Amino acid sequence: MKDSAQPLYQASDFAKRAGVTTRTLHHYDRLGLLKPSGRTEAGYRLYSKRDFVRLEQIVTLKFIGFPLKQIKDLLDGKALDLRTTLRIQRKIIEEKRRHLDLAIRAIENAERVIRSRAWSRKPDWEAFRKIIEVMNMQQSTEWMKKYYTEEARQELAARNVPKEVIEKGQRDWTALIQEVEAAVEAGLDPASEKAQALADRWQKLIEAFTRGNPAVAAGLKMLYADEANWPSTFKKPYSDQAGAFICTVTELRRKNKS
Repeated sequence: MKDSAQPLYQASDFAKRAGVTTRTLHHYDRLGLLKPSGRTEAGYRLYSKRDFVRLEQIVTLKFIGFPLKQIKDLLDGKALDLRTTLRIQRKIIEEKRRHLDLAIRAIENAERVIRSRAWSRKPDWEAFRKIIEVMNMQQSTEWMKKYYTEEARQELAARNVPKEVIEKGQRDWTALIQEVEAAVEAGLDPASEKAQALADRWQKLIEAFTRGNPAVAAGLKMLYADEANWPSTFKKPYSDQAGAFICTVTELRRKNKS
C-alpha cells in the first residue's frame, strides 16, 4: 500500500468528497489517467489527497474542452506546450461564445417583435427565421468535426487567419465554382489547357486550406466522401457534375505524368 503517511479513502468515500462518481474513478483508472495511491488487501482502490489534486486538474482541463487522452499527456508531461494548447482551447470556446451571443440576440429580437402591437395584428415570422439561421450556422461547423482527428482539429483551431483573407478565399472559391459550372455546361474538353488551369486553381485553393497538413487533408477527403450522411441544412457548394469534371481533369493529368 502506498502513501501510508497520508489518509487513504476508499473509492466511494473519495468520490463523494470529490463530487464525482465511483464509475468515473474506475474509468480514469482504466485509462491510466488517475491511478489510486493504493489498494486494500481485498483489492479495493484507495485514494489520497494527492489523488484529489490530480483529479481537480483533470476536471478543470475536461471542463474547458480537452479530451481525456490529451489531458493524460499534459499531466504526464508528454505535451509540454500547455500555453499553445490553452490558446487553442480559448479560441474554440470564444468561437462557441460568438455563436451563442448571436443566438441570444436573435431570440431577444424575436421577443421584442412578439411584444409589439404589430405582431398581434399581423404576425411576422422573419425574427424566428433568423433564430433558425443562427442555429444552423452553429450546426454547420460542429458536425464537420467528426471527420477530423484531434491533431487536425488543433491545427485548424490554432490558425489565426485575418477576416479579409477568409473573405478573399470565399470569393475565390465562388468565382472558380461558377467558372467550372460554366465549363461543364459548355462541354469543355477535360484535356484542354483551360480545363487544366481550372483544376490547378482548384488544387491551390484546397492546398491553401490544408496547408500541407496530412491530417487536415485526410479529414477533408473523408468529409466529402460521406456526403450521403451530411445534415440536410448543409449543401455542397458545387454540383456533382462540376466535381466529376475536376476529378476527370486531375486523373488525366496523373495519367499523362505517369
